[in-house]
Amino acid sequence: MNTQSAIVVGGGIGGLAAALALTRQGIRVQLLEQAAHIGEIGAGIQLGPNAFAALDALGVGHVARQRAVFTDHIIMMDAVDNREVVRIETGKAFQERFNGPYAVIHRADIHGAILEGVQHDPLISFHTSTHIMGFAQTDDYAEVSDDKGNTYRADIVVGCDGVKSVVRQSLIGDPPRVTGHVVYRAVVERENMPEDLRINAPVLWAGPRCHLVHYPLRGGAQYNLVVTFHSRDQEEWGVRDGSKQEVLSYFQGIHARPRQLLDRPTSWRRWATADREPVDQWSYGRATILGDAAHPMSQYMAQGACMALEDAVTLGLAVAQHKDDLRAAFKLYESLRIPRSARVLWSTREMGRIYHAQGVERAVRNSLWQGRSQQSFYDALQWLYGWNADNCMSGIRL
Repeated sequence: MNTQSAIVVGGGIGGLAAALALTRQGIRVQLLEQAAHIGEIGAGIQLGPNAFAALDALGVGHVARQRAVFTDHIIMMDAVDNREVVRIETGKAFQERFNGPYAVIHRADIHGAILEGVQHDPLISFHTSTHIMGFAQTDDYAEVSDDKGNTYRADIVVGCDGVKSVVRQSLIGDPPRVTGHVVYRAVVERENMPEDLRINAPVLWAGPRCHLVHYPLRGGAQYNLVVTFHSRDQEEWGVRDGSKQEVLSYFQGIHARPRQLLDRPTSWRRWATADREPVDQWSYGRATILGDAAHPMSQYMAQGACMALEDAVTLGLAVAQHKDDLRAAFKLYESLRIPRSARVLWSTREMGRIYHAQGVERAVRNSLWQGRSQQSFYDALQWLYGWNADNCMSGIRL
């Protein structure tokens, strides 16, 4: 089966990366996005060396590096008593170990870096304001239909349409798992950030059933602020404006140093989060899924966007190996990505427990990393940050 055309549903980070990966194999791509403009919402995200390895493989790593803030450390603080729990150095030794940096970046900036590569690609066409409602396939083609009655047809469909993926619903039909954890995000201007917290690092303040993260964006002109808590209410996945009063009500017993940050944002956006249980198959016939459509996960390991970028590179390489057998390419892709993304998802859930420890668990948490060398931290992170386009097809545990 000669693959000549593809439909990519979703114009987020994963969708753009998938489109770029497929055109590098000579495939024409129609990229469908439900928003009126191709863009990105949200605030900051963190990018590990594995993300930069993927961006480099897609040919846009240099642009992303120009817009990122390279950190000096990754820090965890105890939000109750203001004590440092762990500090991982992300300077020269880290970058040499993993052949790449650790960085933070505004979502719009990383999205824009990939978008620029896509916009210069003659094999990609865009369709905005296109809300996909249905999916179907035959032995000869795959197609999607939108809410205006339009049908788009190609040799393959790649669903990059997020947690509420229409493509996944058609292929698998399983429900998302609402976590009960709520995330508030905001951006604070530098002049409104306490001077002693203008730290060139992602700083996580771990509290009982809650935590707070901050790090610089755009050269330190802004700071990303993220707070997370276990909701008292029955949540439904979704995004809306938040309230300062709700945030403050969950951050009781927190030290004054991190708590002062809760007064700084002028507005908040509220996410009720969801993930999914891993499945053993996500490719069917001429269709597959990628990114949050395949493995939505919470933010506790800062790997959501990184996993989508890895997916895209792996998909492109799998197609390169099986250009005349699309089903074999999809099976290879999912055989590599399902175990790795499941490991990250389950590790993410466990990190959420560690961050939100209270009582005896908090005491155990605070003792876990005492006396450990930087080398031991790097060894523990090798499986995650050691991924690259050269080793990702081997299926060998890093």
